[in-house]
Amino acid sequence: MRSRTFASLAAGLTLLGASGALARQQDRQPVTDRNPDAERVAETPLRDLNVKKDGIPPVLEAAARDPYAVAGLSSCSAVAAAIRDLDTVLGPDFDGGETKRKGVTAGKVAESAVGSLVPFRGLIREVSGAASAERQLQVAIFAGATRRGFLKALGLQRGCALPARPATVSTAVSLRK
Repeated sequence: MRSRTFASLAAGLTLLGASGALARQQDRQPVTDRNPDAERVAETPLRDLNVKKDGIPPVLEAAARDPYAVAGLSSCSAVAAAIRDLDTVLGPDFDGGETKRKGVTAGKVAESAVGSLVPFRGLIREVSGAASAERQLQVAIFAGATRRGFLKALGLQRGCALPARPATVSTAVSLRK
């Protein structure tokens, strides 16, 4: 069991050295759509030990601090720019028409399999701080989505054009099934 753990760590460290270009490509992907590639799979033990961190994009950190801030949003173009910044890190909004989420992929299965080789993974993630970092990222993603919705409502109220408002506006709410 230990040899598998050390083998996983060794593989992760080996691939970590050659990860520059792939890491930059991962950083350009929305944080909500990071399908694990071979590098990310190999880094799983390093993320579990909190040696390799994904980090929270600054725009999501700002959203987590104050999702309803209106400073600097005096024009429709400023609202649209703020929404585009969030779209870059969160991916398209529900009204963008591109909200299909990928189900189970080979990368996700491989990442899970590599993670299962680490004994007491859950405990290790808690002790190392990796689980806390993941929770903070999830809170920031939620805050970013909340801010994007707020910005679109603000743009709608001001009569802004897309993307500074929702793509569709329903005047009637139906709760019937």
